[in-house]
Amino acid sequence: MSARRERQRRRRRRGGAARVIIITVSVLVAATIIGALSAVGYVVGIANSAPDLDALKPQAPGRYSTVFASDGKTELGKISNDILSDPIRSDQMPQDVRDATVAIEDQRFYRHRGVDFEGIVRAAFKNANSGKTIQGGSTLTMQLIRTLYTGDRDRSLKRKVREAKLAEELENAHPGREGKKWILTKYLNSVPYGTNDGKEAIGIQAAARAYFNKRARDLTLSESALLAGLPQAPSEYNPFKSPGAATARRNEVLRKMADLGYISDSDAQAAIAEPLELHRNTFFRQKRESFFFDYVTDELIKKYGQRDVRGGGLRIRTTIDLGLQRKARESIAKSLSFDGAPSSAIVSIDPRNGYIRAMASSAKYTNSQFNLAADGKRQPGSAFKIMALAAAVRDGLNPASTSFQSAPLQLGPQYGSPLINCYGGKCSGGSKNLISGTLSSDNGVYIRLALALGPKKVAKAAKDLGITSKLDGYPSETLGGLEKCCSPLEMANAYATIVNGGYRNTPKAITEVRFPGGKTDDLSKPVRKKVFGAAAMYEIVKILEMNISRPGTGGRAKTGCPVGGKTGTTDKNSDAWFVGFSPRLATSTWVGFPQGRVPMGPLFHGANVDGGTFPAEIWGRYMKAAAGKFCGKFKAPKEKFESKRFKGRNGQQPGQGERVPIVPVTQDQLDAAQRELNEALARQRANQRQIKPRPGTPQTGGNGYDPGAYVPNPPPAQPEVEDPGPAPSGEGQATPNDNGAAVPQP
Repeated sequence: MSARRERQRRRRRRGGAARVIIITVSVLVAATIIGALSAVGYVVGIANSAPDLDALKPQAPGRYSTVFASDGKTELGKISNDILSDPIRSDQMPQDVRDATVAIEDQRFYRHRGVDFEGIVRAAFKNANSGKTIQGGSTLTMQLIRTLYTGDRDRSLKRKVREAKLAEELENAHPGREGKKWILTKYLNSVPYGTNDGKEAIGIQAAARAYFNKRARDLTLSESALLAGLPQAPSEYNPFKSPGAATARRNEVLRKMADLGYISDSDAQAAIAEPLELHRNTFFRQKRESFFFDYVTDELIKKYGQRDVRGGGLRIRTTIDLGLQRKARESIAKSLSFDGAPSSAIVSIDPRNGYIRAMASSAKYTNSQFNLAADGKRQPGSAFKIMALAAAVRDGLNPASTSFQSAPLQLGPQYGSPLINCYGGKCSGGSKNLISGTLSSDNGVYIRLALALGPKKVAKAAKDLGITSKLDGYPSETLGGLEKCCSPLEMANAYATIVNGGYRNTPKAITEVRFPGGKTDDLSKPVRKKVFGAAAMYEIVKILEMNISRPGTGGRAKTGCPVGGKTGTTDKNSDAWFVGFSPRLATSTWVGFPQGRVPMGPLFHGANVDGGTFPAEIWGRYMKAAAGKFCGKFKAPKEKFESKRFKGRNGQQPGQGERVPIVPVTQDQLDAAQRELNEALARQRANQRQIKPRPGTPQTGGNGYDPGAYVPNPPPAQPEVEDPGPAPSGEGQATPNDNGAAVPQP
């Protein structure tokens, strides 16, 4: 082969290889371009599928609701759910918090427009070298989009593209340095900082409270750096659970701040040398008047629902008067501060509007969250007789001219055949009008009144006055023998209806609720219903005023001003009450052992505890302090009380005959009943000696509250009989026992 032809063959061979390379490169370039265009098209398609920012509604993080006293200023506490959040302004965030967050989360935050392409490339290389995802390339703006708008946690390209598109829109909507400030503030108010004690801290203020029990503005450099490092992995870096990891993360943030010039190296080293000084959060758990606070919370949830109340950022104004709360507790403590003392609860209602002004007790909230004042269902004893008196005056009975016999009486088998007797087994005999029968709290008189009216009518009157517990309409209910009744709140409201001229108010604890958006619910208007005539109620007011000012069972409740009220004592002295009113306040006072029906023996200066002892004493002292300078009289109604001839349910005029379902009582029965009563009293005194106070709780009446103990035995219960003797003239003297122990069938 000639040299010329060999050269041509070599050129063809080299040209063929070049063509192959060119073709290959061209194919690869074309494929790359096509792939790139396809990727771009795919990304563009995803971006176009993202909703417009304007169409997204920001997801407000849960906020606590704040409860205030009646003055609208004094805070009682905060209602929160599993999320703790307290958004604050930018000027309330320390500069160290903002700088630390930018340094560790998005160092080019002030230079990009929502998407940091350099950061994405850097993250991709680091992830590739490590073999796992250690950086995500998300900017603060993209994280804010996820937290505030989308809530999407899917780790996919699709989510990233959509976030990038929305982040750019958000930056365009908030341009410039002020826009960056707005975005950073929103981020710091909405990012999660971890969960402790079942509560997740959202935002820098909640985080400062959760880990250091302080405001965000008071955070140190070291504390700011620790919090700034949490959002990337709140559980992994939680300082309460992993102090070593948290410290390492804090130091990483401090070094990054120094590298970027936010702080000096010496400041960073000084902060790194500081130990972790954590303090558990108490801010969100602090409460005043805890029992009333819980009552308000329950009322709010009934009206607005769990979601709005526990995460709604509400501001609630209540009816509670903290001055009256203090006076109520002081009055209780003055009487019941000795070892082994029973507990006590007080509820006061403004009869003009139903506002709950006081709801206090001697119980300690740390020992039990059971609210004695609102939820304690205890037999009211003779304090319930006023329900029969209300039914009587409604029907036109004149208390001064209507009389019943004061004598033992045994009910028929339809009522369980209980024998109703007077205290000590001795009734006065003869007849008493309703005024005298009320002042002496005579069971013989009142059981006959109940039978003449009809027990169902007494129950109806009680419901109309404000008793909400279940009533069966048995005769013994008039004497306080009730199955599941009554709470101090119910009794206070019932007596408020009397002094309010027959207007029954729904007890009100909340007067105003303000919502975050500016809407306000004004709840101050009374919810009332006219249920009795004013003239009829005034007849009761006059009698109950006499019960305190004249010889009656309520002598220790004197205040020096016009007041009225009634004692109540149950079988074996297990519950003792005084319930009454002034012209401006209706108050019930209960005394007893919350554990159950525990007899209260000779605890009152050697005398058994009854309604005329501790309850009347506590009530009088408290009501005198509550009145302040006011000492006005009860306002008489314009109309006069119109009495009319009354015929009982058996067609008999009360006092003229007793054609009611009774069984004759023999002297042998009375003697046997008296012996049984004496034995019962002896057992009561023996039981009382066995009551031991719990160590360290001299004023609580013991711990171990059992709500089930507030359901007394069902009727026919052993009703109360109070001593008809005169009340003492001053405090500190022994009084006749107004015990309501009935004498059972022998």
